[in-house]
Amino acid sequence: MSPMSASRRPILAVAALLATAAASLLVHTPAQAAPAKTPPLTTPWTAQALNGTPLPEYPRPQMTRPEWQNLNGEWQLRQSVTDDAPQFGVTLPERVNVPFPVESALSGIMRPPNDNRHYLFYRRTFTVPPTWAGRRVQLHFGAVDWQTTVYVNGVSVGSHTGGYDGFGFDITPRLIGGANEIVVKVYDPTDSRQNNTLPLIGKQTKTPSGIFYTAVSGIWQTVWLEPTPASSISSVDMYPNLSNNTLRVRVFTRGDVSGHTVLAEALNGSTVVGTATGGFTEFSVPVPDARRWTPDDPFLYNLRVTLRNASGAQVDRTTHYFGMRTITTGMVNGKLRPLLNGQFVFQTGTLDQGYWPDGLYTAPTDAALAFDLQKHKDLGFNMVRKHIKVEPQRWFYHADRLGLLVWQDIPSFTAQDINATNAQQAQFEAEAREIVDEHRSSPSVVAYTTYNEGWGERALADTQRVGQMVKNYDPTRLVNVHSGYNCCQSLGNPGNGDIDDWHMYLGPASPVPSGSRIAVLGEFGGLGLQTPGHQYSPNGQWFAYEWQANPTAMTDRYVGLVRGVQNLMMGKGLSASVYTEITDLEGELNGFLTYDRQVVKFDQNRVRAANQALIAASRNTPALSPVGLPVNSRVSFQVTTPGYTDRYLRHQNSLAYTAVVNASSDATTKADATYTVRAGLADGSCYSFESVNFPGQFLRHANSRAQNSVNDGSALFRADATWCARTGLSGTGVSLESWNFRGSFLRHYNAEVWMTDGAGGPAYSNPDPWVNDSTWVIGSPWAP
Repeated sequence: MSPMSASRRPILAVAALLATAAASLLVHTPAQAAPAKTPPLTTPWTAQALNGTPLPEYPRPQMTRPEWQNLNGEWQLRQSVTDDAPQFGVTLPERVNVPFPVESALSGIMRPPNDNRHYLFYRRTFTVPPTWAGRRVQLHFGAVDWQTTVYVNGVSVGSHTGGYDGFGFDITPRLIGGANEIVVKVYDPTDSRQNNTLPLIGKQTKTPSGIFYTAVSGIWQTVWLEPTPASSISSVDMYPNLSNNTLRVRVFTRGDVSGHTVLAEALNGSTVVGTATGGFTEFSVPVPDARRWTPDDPFLYNLRVTLRNASGAQVDRTTHYFGMRTITTGMVNGKLRPLLNGQFVFQTGTLDQGYWPDGLYTAPTDAALAFDLQKHKDLGFNMVRKHIKVEPQRWFYHADRLGLLVWQDIPSFTAQDINATNAQQAQFEAEAREIVDEHRSSPSVVAYTTYNEGWGERALADTQRVGQMVKNYDPTRLVNVHSGYNCCQSLGNPGNGDIDDWHMYLGPASPVPSGSRIAVLGEFGGLGLQTPGHQYSPNGQWFAYEWQANPTAMTDRYVGLVRGVQNLMMGKGLSASVYTEITDLEGELNGFLTYDRQVVKFDQNRVRAANQALIAASRNTPALSPVGLPVNSRVSFQVTTPGYTDRYLRHQNSLAYTAVVNASSDATTKADATYTVRAGLADGSCYSFESVNFPGQFLRHANSRAQNSVNDGSALFRADATWCARTGLSGTGVSLESWNFRGSFLRHYNAEVWMTDGAGGPAYSNPDPWVNDSTWVIGSPWAP
């Protein structure tokens, strides 16, 4: 916990409509930049990144004040192998462009990832504007990787551990007239395990290859100053309540606020629509006829918060924004679903790892930062999974205003050789809470993921406990305790949280939603395409999960995968999917865009159409309600696929097929196409189908193929030969769901009959036209 607030660290965030005005009051320092190095690839924004002050935009769009000073730009730098003491009043030997990490080309340093100078010393001077006289001065850091100690005029003002959360210090007591000196000491061993360290690093590594990328060190988000009153607002938590159209507000402060009160005003644009007065516990602000925030209509209100003293005079004022939305789970047509504002909409997005060839962890410009999110919208997605990295506050603002649902991962320890101590585990959990604190008021954030594929997992009990801790800390959002617990080095299914998450490459695949957890596909896909001139690998090797020959083939394959996802949504109850990934990365070429963001590798229009069709289908999912069949009566099963409705299910040499059956068919064919409905051998609420001409043989699946087999009395046979009748997947007729493989249905393909979920893969599981192929009409028996 930083000393920024005695009660809690502030949420770093600000109102979109006021960001431009706030930026106009920025106190500018001379624009300087050290020369950039040549990056391995150039993005459309590389040349603009160092044109003036890097990243000059107001860094905290969720909480604005009108005055601030940007400290980005050229700093001095010294790198050291040893834990040296900081030097004050001394010119350091190198020049670095803050806030770009020292491994990046835009930093002007571009040191190799395996550099062992793990100690960094930054230095610059600044002058406090005369107009700030009499106020406190806060020094803010968006993020620094990893352990940081800050000195002002030779005196330590505080320390911080963690590479993904903001922190800051009140530096007023250390300021002098004229030039003031800041020295920042950073220690970042990444995955070297130096001094038995185990920092949270996500995908960073000293030896980049495959799915792990170049490490980043030091300052990598904006550094800035802000004047505040002695008694001031440090952060504001906002929680929409759609049940009564109010915004729950809690204000945190610094300084002496004895006798103070808070006025909170909700605004539509600049028009006040609701007001409330409260103290420093939660209170509610009315938002009459609240307009719901959704991906299709990402409407943002403003919130003006005024701190007033005992006499009612204004002491401090901040402006915020909020979206009126809820995220819950609930039953929809018999399946547990995520509900946005009470409605199920399938969440489809990509894995977004946030790397850049010129800035690495730091996007070259704010326009670049917004670009990847806008491309999600262009490609028809409504969600993004931010993968084991936490972006600057402006990234969340762009997601809020564009309308993207965000799944935020907690960055992990290194993926290999995990032996976290109790202290390291406690640090992981503390950083998780800080990340929640900083983003709990962002309407786009709908889920947190605490673990990924076993990375950093110490014990299953820890995994379960951490997931519950995050849920308790922010019960207004969903918690994905372990994404991809079916994969890799995971210790297994945690069983708790709101989300049951599988990874499957290529996929798609889906768990079956349980009574308390929705089913999601947290990673799948990974189609790769080489794009010479627009790709980079630190070791000359290239990786994708399945290579494609050209954009047309890759688009065709993607559209097929999405059809499979849609079938899983309808049949198994899949509620969300995350495709790998939005852009290529270092040596990993499975993006929709190249690493340099210069080329869209797919047919964007076709991708968008497929994704939008998936979302549209989710608004009207079939109920798949139980259907009663006439037990101990004979029936025949007629195909409903257009062009094949003269065909019926039949057995021949024990295997199940479809064949043309009509009045002129011979008696054997008619008998083969007739079954007696029996109570389910494994479950009396479902059904088994006995052959009329081979009594004692039942229709069962074995290795997915449907066939007639003699009942051997085993539990496996009873399960394989039990089918649950549901309302037809196509909206008419009946679909027959496997009792022991829920979400898989009896389906015909090329005259053969299989049990399949329509997700793709084997030819018999072709996604199209699985819905019609898996729907039957229960007809009069051909052999009465």
